[in-house]
Amino acid sequence: MSSKEPAEKLVRDIRRKTRRKHSTEEKIRIVLEGLRGEESIAALCRREGIAESLYYSWSKEFWRLERSALPAIRRARRRRTK
Repeated sequence: MSSKEPAEKLVRDIRRKTRRKHSTEEKIRIVLEGLRGEESIAALCRREGIAESLYYSWSKEFWRLERSALPAIRRARRRRTK
């Protein structure tokens, strides 16, 4: 075991403990800002302090949930108009 291994473990532990947790509302806000297209995704991610890959995974999840909610929304609208 080299002396480098404990240092690497310490760095990993610190990163885990200091990792930001984004609320659902924050994630939606960031994805919607990206969809507006007022700035590049890269610039948005730099400003928000997130990786582009994280933005795209949130975006993918957002659209997946949106598609799964649409049939229920349509059914509810039909019931209200009857």
